[in-house]
Amino acid sequence: MITFQDYYQNTVRLSFAFQPFSQSPKHVWVICKYDGKWLLTIHKRRGIEFPGGKVEEGETPEQAAYREVMEETGASIRALKYVGQYEVSGKAETIIKNIYFADIEKIQKKESYFETDGPILLTELPENIQTNEKYSFMMKDKVLTESIKKIGKGDVL
Repeated sequence: MITFQDYYQNTVRLSFAFQPFSQSPKHVWVICKYDGKWLLTIHKRRGIEFPGGKVEEGETPEQAAYREVMEETGASIRALKYVGQYEVSGKAETIIKNIYFADIEKIQKKESYFETDGPILLTELPENIQTNEKYSFMMKDKVLTESIKKIGKGDVL
């Protein structure tokens, strides 16, 4: 387990074990690749980030991952793999998210991408992502860097 402070100085615990903090997390975050490129979305308030969001009533985290990726990017997932789970202990609440890696099959243009401006494809994530104002706070801590390492090793469930 890795413990650190996030962008807002909240305590974050990250684990690559299977759902160590909750068997029914209420949020998901999906790191996506399409045709060798990173697939992200442009959140209208937060900036560029990987898709994700809340698990709706009656939905599994996996179902939420498929839905959120489609809603925010127009993409269909070919294969979804569990990467890990993290817990953010904030000042007002604690949030637990499952992290997934998605291999994207196709992207279709949509009329609406909900709270985002749709998909963006990147050959590489920028080296200065922690200080780049175009990127969401969610892209600026060890959850991203450690998850990418795990995915790169092919060590995901």
